[in-house]
Amino acid sequence: MRCALTIAGSDSVGGAGIQADIRAMNALDVHCCTVVTAVTAQNTRAVECIHPVPEDVVVSQLEAVLKDVDIKAIKTGMLYSAGIVNAVADVLEDHEMPLVVDPVMVAGVGDSLASKDLAGAVRKRLIPICEVITPNRHEAEVLAGMRIDNEKDVRYACEVIGKEACTVMLKGGHMSGAKVTDYVYLSSEITKLQYPRLERAGHGGGCTLSSFITANIAKGMDTMNAILSAREMIQQSIAEMYSIGKGDRLVNPSVRSSWDRKRFEMLDSLDDAAEYISETVPEDLVPDGGMNIAFAADKAAGPEDIAAIEGRMTFHNGTIRRNGKAKFGTAEHLSYVLLGIMEYDPSTRCAMTLAYSDDLIGLMEEVGMSILPMNRKGNKGMMTGELAAATVKKAGYVPDVLTDKGTGRNDRSIRILAKDPEDMMSKLDMIL
Repeated sequence: MRCALTIAGSDSVGGAGIQADIRAMNALDVHCCTVVTAVTAQNTRAVECIHPVPEDVVVSQLEAVLKDVDIKAIKTGMLYSAGIVNAVADVLEDHEMPLVVDPVMVAGVGDSLASKDLAGAVRKRLIPICEVITPNRHEAEVLAGMRIDNEKDVRYACEVIGKEACTVMLKGGHMSGAKVTDYVYLSSEITKLQYPRLERAGHGGGCTLSSFITANIAKGMDTMNAILSAREMIQQSIAEMYSIGKGDRLVNPSVRSSWDRKRFEMLDSLDDAAEYISETVPEDLVPDGGMNIAFAADKAAGPEDIAAIEGRMTFHNGTIRRNGKAKFGTAEHLSYVLLGIMEYDPSTRCAMTLAYSDDLIGLMEEVGMSILPMNRKGNKGMMTGELAAATVKKAGYVPDVLTDKGTGRNDRSIRILAKDPEDMMSKLDMIL
């Protein structure tokens, strides 16, 4: 499982801070490690007191996580003081990983969550090393040192804040208008994101949004796509707010985006395909180590974005048995083959393994399937995924079938390629 880290304060009412961060990242199937910077006594109406964690304890937490866990992305939330900012920055400067900064200064209920020296420390120490910063209007005014009254001011503030080459997402929730307009400053260009204005943003909205962005980056998304997906999810989180007290409602981090719904549909289609395979494929087409079918999400970044049958499908007591359900991140070897193919043709998102047989290859040729052999002898040292990519690139097209004689009899295989499981079943029918 991919892991990300939040460095933030604890919210006793559970709607913001590290509590919201954990729930938001979990909603995207990312494990959230935590470094607590402050303990707050707050509820849905007010922040009653703040107790900063000593800087050396913050550093100890941070170093303990980083020396043990493969963290893919980090976010900072409430850091409270320049001393904590400097302590965190001293550690992070020695670790190259994407950093998302949520420059928390004021709670949703209106109470300050920062000491007076915080903004200067964030400007000096965190902005130069961060990938994305997500200020609201008030935070952007403080960081840019100016008032923001119109779109011209927004653009200039983004340029001032992002001059160190970080991406700025200036949130528009605190600005007037029938629609909420967010501004994303990336590579010296401004992109406007507009959404219907819902109810007043509830408790924990900023924390949840920045956590969604961090989790997306941890899963391999580029910065803009991470922001776009996160913005869609926070819109749904605000729409599904709920009340637990007498003050502000809480945003709901435990939502699923349309991106997640597509993944559930992918799993269903793979399970259907596996059932069909188990009923129709003969024993002689099943490799000794088992067969599998994999299906990649659109714009898959790694094996965690590719679903397959957990434990493969094996021949047992006269029938093909599925050893598990369809699941993401469970077929690394076949995933890298698909990732290599998708470098050339992103629409080829499905692959299936069959036992190697000259007779089967002959049958595939007879029914008109295009076949490409992967030449390991001429490409020693290349990983299977790299070899698949190189083979397709050299041929100039994606075939129906990639054959692989491997380096010995036991690792030979045939891989059928298709657009999706339905297309795969059509190709399989041609040889059964």
